[in-house]
Amino acid sequence: MFYGLNSLFKKILPKRLFYRSLLIVVAPIILLQIIITVVFFDSLWIKANKGMTRSLVAEIETLFDVYDNESGYNEMIIDLYNKNFDFYISFDEKKFIQNSDTERWYSPMDRSLRQELKSTFGSNDYSFDTTTYKDQVAIKIKYKNGSLKIFFPKKRISPSSARIFALWITFPGLLLIMIAIIFLKNQTKPIVKLAKAAERFGKGEFVKEFRPSGAQEIRQAAYEFDKMRKRITIHLNQRSEMLSGISHDLRTPLTRLKLQLALLKQQDLAEKMSVDIEEMERMLNEYLEFSRHQKNEETEQTNLNNLIEEVVGKYNNKKINIILDKNLKINIRPNSIKRCLTNLIDNGLSYGKNIEICLKKIKNDVIIFVDDDGPGIPEKEYKNVMKPFYRIDKSRGQNKSGVGLGLSIANDIVRSHGGYILLERNSLEGLRVKISLPS
Repeated sequence: MFYGLNSLFKKILPKRLFYRSLLIVVAPIILLQIIITVVFFDSLWIKANKGMTRSLVAEIETLFDVYDNESGYNEMIIDLYNKNFDFYISFDEKKFIQNSDTERWYSPMDRSLRQELKSTFGSNDYSFDTTTYKDQVAIKIKYKNGSLKIFFPKKRISPSSARIFALWITFPGLLLIMIAIIFLKNQTKPIVKLAKAAERFGKGEFVKEFRPSGAQEIRQAAYEFDKMRKRITIHLNQRSEMLSGISHDLRTPLTRLKLQLALLKQQDLAEKMSVDIEEMERMLNEYLEFSRHQKNEETEQTNLNNLIEEVVGKYNNKKINIILDKNLKINIRPNSIKRCLTNLIDNGLSYGKNIEICLKKIKNDVIIFVDDDGPGIPEKEYKNVMKPFYRIDKSRGQNKSGVGLGLSIANDIVRSHGGYILLERNSLEGLRVKISLPS
């Protein structure tokens, strides 16, 4: 049972920290106001209302008793009441008809007035109206063949402190809630800033100088994140610099080997060695491409249609067919996505003859399909081919150059954008690469 209630509270409670904190602050304020309001109305307003109503009905009863004596001074008595008690009294000769439609059952004022009139004049010999007139209350009391109509100010039975109390109980509460909102906004802003910076850094984006702010605990977490970010950035830069140095050192002897092969008289041997050197250069380029980081590239809003057309246009190959959706603009690192698509197209052209690229918008994601008509990849190898340097020795891997980094690089780029890559078989029994990017 406890687990069920806990799950229910988790579903009902807001998910964001700001709204949870606001609820913690606002709920006690509202609860306190409700309790104070209930106590006030029960102990003060309702009791005061009952006392005022009882006093007024006693005055009306006195008037009715004097008026009923037929002493001949009825007009004088009415004039005195009108003058001294803020009453307006008149006699209506029409037959008395009780009208209870104007009585409000939910109003404390109407309820008190009904109770006092009923106990004094009986349940069928009176009616009253507190709604028709803004500041006046009308009472009709059965008298012989007609009725006495009495008008008096509503303030005679309604304490004026109710409005003042409502103002003073509402205004401070709203003021406290506004202060809480401003305070909590300032307190949660550093957390949101830290979360966004961590998300961007996790996606491989370049994060500029990050300045910790907020409460001491939040500053500590932000400070540790910033130190971790700097350590990782230094490590990646050192790796890139090391591989760049290796590249420079390896290219120099490879260039000398090429010159020596050009002077070699045994052309058959020279051609075989030249093929090996070219393969070494291709492998070296792939290693460098894999190690190249995308952190220095800024994210920008890019038209995917134009980007795909630009990548395909470089191949000048009529066997690459593209199917584009309406103009789709999303925030990406364009050079990284170009490298991803280039790797997939090169991979498809290495093992097939025809390639089809399809772009679609599905809900909150942009989907890119890259299909080829090659031999495909066995389903059990889908996860393995995403690993760096992994090559299968069958269908797609036989007698092909490369070191098995094409799909791995593409997968790394897409994941750094918050998306994912799936491998499937298409209708041509070839490989379908499905790229999903958040829009």
